[in-house]
Amino acid sequence: MFAVLKTGGKQYKVQAGDVLRVEKLAADAGEKVQFNDVLMLGGDAPVVGAPFIDGAAVQAEVIEQIKGDKVIKFVKRRRKHSSKRTVGHRQKLTLVKITDILPSGADKSGVKAATGSAPAGEVAKAAKPAKKAAAKAEAPAADDLTKITGVGPAAAKKLAEAGIESFAALAALSDEQIAAIETVKVKPEWVEQAKDLAKG
Repeated sequence: MFAVLKTGGKQYKVQAGDVLRVEKLAADAGEKVQFNDVLMLGGDAPVVGAPFIDGAAVQAEVIEQIKGDKVIKFVKRRRKHSSKRTVGHRQKLTLVKITDILPSGADKSGVKAATGSAPAGEVAKAAKPAKKAAAKAEAPAADDLTKITGVGPAAAKKLAEAGIESFAALAALSDEQIAAIETVKVKPEWVEQAKDLAKG
């Protein structure tokens, strides 16, 4: 029995025991994965999907994460331009061994689906910056202080360094607080305009 599966934008004809080099999967060596995109099952009674066969899957064991052969791209422009450029590339691949072909019941097997991405450790590292970005998004956005007449980008930056990033903060300044700010000279008309803009 054989199956035709799809992964990483490519199709592979496989049998139990075959060793494949596929586009990088999010799995570590020794882990078992399942390819759910099965296009065809061959054998005594062939089945063709439209486009995939429901419930069918191909299970495989990850042997290791590898890199493909180096590909060198060389560009040379002759005559007037006379320039050269060399670029190298090594594709990241995953070596897998096909263990089983399931004609049905793939959703109940309990084996994780094979998805193309970084290994589990790298996925965890990538998730941390996403959490930081979400925390920044939850923080209240600072007002654009350059909307105040006479406040340019440089003055807005100096106000931000002094801890004034919103119209409400600028409007709430007292005369003593204005005198205490040394980085920029806050004008009384800025405070009046900030009060109006803070109201909306």
